[in-house]
Amino acid sequence: MRISVPTIPLLSTRTPAPHRTLQDAVERVANFILPGNVAILTGAGVSVDSGIRAYRGEDGRYMNPNYKPLFYHQLMDESEAGHARRTLARHAFRQRYWLRSYLGFPMIRAALPNPTHYALAALQHARVAPRLITQNVDGLHHRALNLSPGTKNEHILELHGSLHHVHCKHGHGVDRITFQNWLSAANPQWKAFADETERTGNKPRTNPDGDVAIESLGTSYTSFVVPQCPSCLLEDRINSVHKPEVIFFGESISEPVKKQSFRDVEEADRLLVIGTTLATYSAFRLLKRAVELGKPALLLNLGPSRGDGLEEVERIDMASGLIIRDVVRAVLGTTASADPVVAKMLSSGIVKPPEDDTQPANADGSK
Repeated sequence: MRISVPTIPLLSTRTPAPHRTLQDAVERVANFILPGNVAILTGAGVSVDSGIRAYRGEDGRYMNPNYKPLFYHQLMDESEAGHARRTLARHAFRQRYWLRSYLGFPMIRAALPNPTHYALAALQHARVAPRLITQNVDGLHHRALNLSPGTKNEHILELHGSLHHVHCKHGHGVDRITFQNWLSAANPQWKAFADETERTGNKPRTNPDGDVAIESLGTSYTSFVVPQCPSCLLEDRINSVHKPEVIFFGESISEPVKKQSFRDVEEADRLLVIGTTLATYSAFRLLKRAVELGKPALLLNLGPSRGDGLEEVERIDMASGLIIRDVVRAVLGTTASADPVVAKMLSSGIVKPPEDDTQPANADGSK
């Protein structure tokens, strides 16, 4: 079986998006949203201001050229390739994933919503954009929407799942913090390493899925212990095959999520796409569906994307964080200040992008 990592054209075949001033961009996006009933599709770009790196830079290339994601069949492999028992074993896929994710998850857990998350939450609170679909697994859209007591988190569809939950192969679920504690107890040496990196601030480079690059440490993944599932042990089963509730490369999105994503687009009057190259087909097909139905579609993204090949899609080549608050204020008018929830949302959010993220990284995370 051969499964390739999705890519996008580095050079669009379309003419470049017209240059816009910030004010012009604000007015254009606001006018697009203003009729209401907008579905919003977001990607990794919206979380950059929260300190979570995007996969790709402004030219569409992977920020880490040596990035090699784990595939679903590798993670679930029950042979020694999946979980090595010998020091010289070749792969240890599951140990590789969980060691790197163990070290990377604290950064994801500590991340806070930025102005884009809160501005989009304000549009949801005001019922202008009742449906939001995200490819991100960091949970930050949910955290921003928590400021709205009357808006249900069910209005956010996590297309690729969430890092905040884990389940074993037999379906026993656990929250991620508890699972982190299990990993710490089973790997005291790595707990000490994680504590030291937290103390010194010398943390490995973290990808949007919580994976970190630790090749420079020269470690063997085979020494990492993935704990047994306690619920399986109570059922007299030995099982250490655990998976975060995210969609891996080579894994299909569940049918209910797929159907809901199409329904969200079909029930909206227009589609706003923000901060994504649309490299994964699960997201790109939603834009294609909107175009097929004749719905207006606007893509706000810095750099090339897979959507560049669709002539019907309007593009603005700009980071959402530069304009989104002003866009929402323009859309909501007096509500932006009169509604205390909206006012709080539009004054909330951190802006702390990753340091030195403009140059591709080496395998060890260095520049």
